[in-house]
Amino acid sequence: MARIGKVYVQNKYAGAIKETDDGYEYSYDESYLSDENAKPISLTLPLTNEPYKSNVLFPFFDGLIPEGWLLGVVERNWKIDGKDRFGLLLAACRDCIGDVYVIPEE
Repeated sequence: MARIGKVYVQNKYAGAIKETDDGYEYSYDESYLSDENAKPISLTLPLTNEPYKSNVLFPFFDGLIPEGWLLGVVERNWKIDGKDRFGLLLAACRDCIGDVYVIPEE
C-alpha cells in the first residue's frame, strides 16, 4: 500500500506526494493549478500538470524534515527509523516553518 501525503501551501491544498514502488511522485492538484494566485511549492517544482517523479525523496521535501536533536525526538517519540525519510515527512511536517506543510492522507 502506497503512502501519500497531502501538501498544503498557505493552508490551501496544493497536491499530493506519494511513495511508490519506483520511488516518489509529486502532483499538483488541478483546482490549485487553476487558481490565478497559485504559487509553486518550490523553485525546483514549478507549477505543471505533469507529475514529478524521482528515485529519491525530492530535496525540497527532505529539507522539511527536522534535523539534529529535534530529529532524535521525532524518532524516539514516534518510533520512526531515521532512514524512513517519507515516514518522518508524514509524521513531523504537519507544522513546518514556512508556507508548506504535509499531512498523511487518511
